[in-house]
Amino acid sequence: MIDDFLLRALLGGLGVALVAGPFGSFIVWRRLAYFGDTLSHSALLGVALGFLFHLNLTLGIMLICQLLAILLFFGQRQKQLASDTLLGIFSHGALSLGLVVLAFMEDVRVDLLAYLFGDILSIGATDLGWIFCGGGLALAGLLRIWKPLLAITIHEDLARVEGVPVDRINWAFLGLVALTVAVMMKVVGLLLVTSLLIIPAATARRFAGNPEIMAILASLIGCFAVAGGLYGSFTWDTPAGPSIVVAACGLFLFSFILPQRLASGVSGQ
Repeated sequence: MIDDFLLRALLGGLGVALVAGPFGSFIVWRRLAYFGDTLSHSALLGVALGFLFHLNLTLGIMLICQLLAILLFFGQRQKQLASDTLLGIFSHGALSLGLVVLAFMEDVRVDLLAYLFGDILSIGATDLGWIFCGGGLALAGLLRIWKPLLAITIHEDLARVEGVPVDRINWAFLGLVALTVAVMMKVVGLLLVTSLLIIPAATARRFAGNPEIMAILASLIGCFAVAGGLYGSFTWDTPAGPSIVVAACGLFLFSFILPQRLASGVSGQ
């Protein structure tokens, strides 16, 4: 019989994987992997501010990630600095500020390893609520903007000419990614959160014939990675979060021995 803590970990991991698949597909298509890293690094500042103002830590992370998404949106509209330069500044600045704020709170003891690499085995009922409610909200928002976002991803200038509200859709997408990263952090941690977004989507890309199939495949591959990683962690007593990422990498490498489907559309870019 499966232990309660392992069942909660599995449910939380599967919930994250189902949400990460579609978002990861767009991140791969739009080459925004570094944005995920930036959000995950900034999450430590959310943890610090959560302790400082006695907020729920997940809520603090969400607020900081949303703020960073807004800053990036407006930063992209200026032409003096490239997006990757802005992301580098935001990433290291937020991470360092979070560490400085924590250093000033001498009465607070934080397990940084748990936040950096995740603590999926400690997921409780409240965490499951955050994952499924927050992840469900993010996924519902993505489905609502799916078609215009896909049009922007394929050809932004053409989408703008056709009347798609490009700025509003981009802003909404960045905010939804920020929400997703905040939800995922509990499962695989700050340093590994981007992996669960990128690796399953990159694996699915080789076999998908259209964007919708790629998003579904990415979710399924993420679920297999979560189940395989937890099994390996339980069997060999390895860290759960990194084990999930190792399983995802193993599936990615295994995909190269399978015949590749010639993809079309966005998935073939």
